Amino acid sequence: MSISYFNLLPNFKYLSPLKEGGKRDQYIEVKNLFKRIRLKSEVFQFALSFNDYIIDDGERPDTIAEGLYASAKYDWVVLLSANIINVEDQWPVPEGKLWDLADEKYGGDLNAVHHYETTEVKNSDGKLILPGKLVVDPDFTIQDPNNYTQTINPTVAVSNWLVETRKNNEKRAIRVVKREYLNTLVNDTKNILQYQNSSQYKRSTGKVATNNLV
Repeated sequence: MSISYFNLLPNFKYLSPLKEGGKRDQYIEVKNLFKRIRLKSEVFQFALSFNDYIIDDGERPDTIAEGLYASAKYDWVVLLSANIINVEDQWPVPEGKLWDLADEKYGGDLNAVHHYETTEVKNSDGKLILPGKLVVDPDFTIQDPNNYTQTINPTVAVSNWLVETRKNNEKRAIRVVKREYLNTLVNDTKNILQYQNSSQYKRSTGKVATNNLV
């Protein structure tokens, strides 16, 4: 049975803000949204536990989870294994929306030059002389590797639109946990989110706020 992240969150009882009947000891039980986990960077070194994944245009965490784990409820697994905290900023947007956002940001300068960068240069033997995509001035020159008496200007203009497209495409490459390790990740997450013993501890999945009004 698939488990949503919300169901894994422990509960928390806090004093009710409602003053019904003059009682000051009524509690409301809610999910503790402040509890969350994040995979340590060293976890991603275990390549056998993950697969590389390229997010297609319009795909969402829940649709990817449906395809990989047969349940959209595992959208949180997709985000966790991809080390994504803020979907709004870290998830690629559809191309149509990207155009609207870029147009709002740059207006009439959408296709204006953002910067100049190098193009790859090799000599006649195929040896790399200059890597591409280095930010340079528009008049940047180097000696022609095949004719030392000449200089070349291996630069290209990069538009604002291309910059935004590149940024968005960089977000498409993520890593997702393999299906055979899904249950292990879910069980580990459940254990991590449980409460430890404290003055507020009632059970592993629940705490009660201190009543300072009594």
